Amino acid sequence: MKTLELKKASKALADYATHLGSESIVITSNKRPVAVLVSLQGTEREALPLSLNPAFMKIIRRARAEVKRGEVYSLKQVKQEMLAATGGPNKPLRRSARKAGRP
Repeated sequence: MKTLELKKASKALADYATHLGSESIVITSNKRPVAVLVSLQGTEREALPLSLNPAFMKIIRRARAEVKRGEVYSLKQVKQEMLAATGGPNKPLRRSARKAGRP
């Protein structure tokens, strides 16, 4: 990831974006990051706002901590639990009743 001091930015934004490729540029002011020019090459547009969402990032951190602690399920275990919950491989899961006041 490249960095660019805002005061030293000599090109137009379009020039930086054109030559970005698959990298990102962190724009700094007084050596502190203030913005990022992010390439969306090979990325879905919706992924960026999701990755910046604090609640989503909290979920990711929690999941990574669980993996570190070895609190993981194999695909086989998940399939077994799903089959047990439905009563067999061809029965769909039932949705739980929605609570009043929730969509």
